[in-house]
Amino acid sequence: MHDDRVSPLPSGSRFPGLRRRGFLAATGAATLGAFPLAACGGSGNGGDPRTGGTPRRGGRLRAAFAGGGASETLDPHRANLFADAARAKALFDKLADYGPDLAARPRLAERWEPNGTLDRWQVTLREAVFHDGRPVTAEDVLHSYRRIADPREAFRAKASLEPVDLDASRATGPRSVEFVLKRPTAEFPNVLAAFGAYIVPAHAGDFDRGPVGSGPFRFVSFAPGRSAVFRRFDDHWDGAPYLDEVEFVVANEESARVNALLGGQVEYAHELNPTTARAHEGKGQIDIVRLRNSAMQAFCMKTDRPPFDDVRVRRAFFLIADREELVDAALSGAGETGNDLFGKGYEYYADGLPQREQDLEQARFLLRRAGAEDLRVTLDTSAVAAGFTEAASVFRDQAKRAGVTVDVRMGSKDSYWSDILDGGTLCCYRSGAMPIESHISQRLLTGSTTNATHWRHRDFDALYRQAQSTRDTKDRAAVYGRMQRRLHAEGGFLVWGFADWIIGTARTVRGVEANAPANTLDWARFDKVWLA
Repeated sequence: MHDDRVSPLPSGSRFPGLRRRGFLAATGAATLGAFPLAACGGSGNGGDPRTGGTPRRGGRLRAAFAGGGASETLDPHRANLFADAARAKALFDKLADYGPDLAARPRLAERWEPNGTLDRWQVTLREAVFHDGRPVTAEDVLHSYRRIADPREAFRAKASLEPVDLDASRATGPRSVEFVLKRPTAEFPNVLAAFGAYIVPAHAGDFDRGPVGSGPFRFVSFAPGRSAVFRRFDDHWDGAPYLDEVEFVVANEESARVNALLGGQVEYAHELNPTTARAHEGKGQIDIVRLRNSAMQAFCMKTDRPPFDDVRVRRAFFLIADREELVDAALSGAGETGNDLFGKGYEYYADGLPQREQDLEQARFLLRRAGAEDLRVTLDTSAVAAGFTEAASVFRDQAKRAGVTVDVRMGSKDSYWSDILDGGTLCCYRSGAMPIESHISQRLLTGSTTNATHWRHRDFDALYRQAQSTRDTKDRAAVYGRMQRRLHAEGGFLVWGFADWIIGTARTVRGVEANAPANTLDWARFDKVWLA
């Protein structure tokens, strides 16, 4: 059933505790060569790893996420918030998605295979259907990718699809697509798995008033900033979910999510603070799931405007940060220090670079050379993410010791991410897991749609294209190493840490995968979760 109307909030008292706290709710593998079908389910595919229990069907799981107010959307190509991404994952499928090792795993694609020169890839679709019963076809795939690449739009996955010549790409059968690439691309499967690269029907209409996807759940209702209710799709290619329904409810305050979980008003609370986790871990009332090394924590410097258009100022800020103090204070120790590069522990990460340490004397020297001895800068932050306000306060104090005045400015939780993309000069920033190649394509190329540091260098773009075109893994790693050395020396991301991602669940919830960094396939995946 697809209702054209957005379902209103109930007038009853189903969530009285949530309303008192302002909580809104409604009722309701190998890179090259062929990649064959593989099982991609989380722990819900078998017995519960904690109890050895057997999955049970039925029930509604209520999951609390921070949201974005009226700007929330069910358009999967516009997904930006974690709440948007979790809802998109429930309603839609991608051709591939990232496994816990950040390698692309097949989803709607049954297999992919390149030609000898890596500039044409044949993708074969599995037999899957949309929620309205229509088969997922090659034309739907091409329509979806062409929509994402529309020059009039700023869809998240546009930069990731840049290597594809969509005018030349074609359907070679009802379930097969030949992707023609602009240049040889060894890591093309990452394009298929890119954040936001969901497949929608060629006839797709209004996504917020009855979207049709091929995901494990189908649409029931959506009230932006409040609630979304989805029902089990029995004909999903990977098997019907165990749950009858999943309800995504919005709670921007971490305390509201925790209280809702403790009060039995939700069964899943996304993104808890480390102090909350310590207070409840092992106490028996709720379960704590830690997704290790999930979120890059950083300060983002706009490299195209004063004062950060001067590389000496950026280098000074790298040296101002005491990363251990930031991890201890802002993350309560639930993470590890960063080295001004994304993707610690991932393939191609430049772990041979020396760990940067605080050096206030050298920082002051660089600021003097830049004529910025009495520098004053505004640091944008928000309670939109755990640790942001704490990190801003700690860094303000660290900067003061180098003679820099940092004015902390609190931003709106609802609009923070859009506000800081092009506005301001310095901000708190984070990112979930993705391959280093995808981080570069989405955030560090001249045409990247989420280039928050405004790092735009044609020679850097050329190195990225060279890496993509390099067949040999070692040679490709060497190119990525060159790129990371440059970012480490003069980039705009001051990466001070990598945080654990912390989830809270009711004791009745089973099948939540612990080995699933944020943004990977098994993160916020509810089709393999059940209620005991």
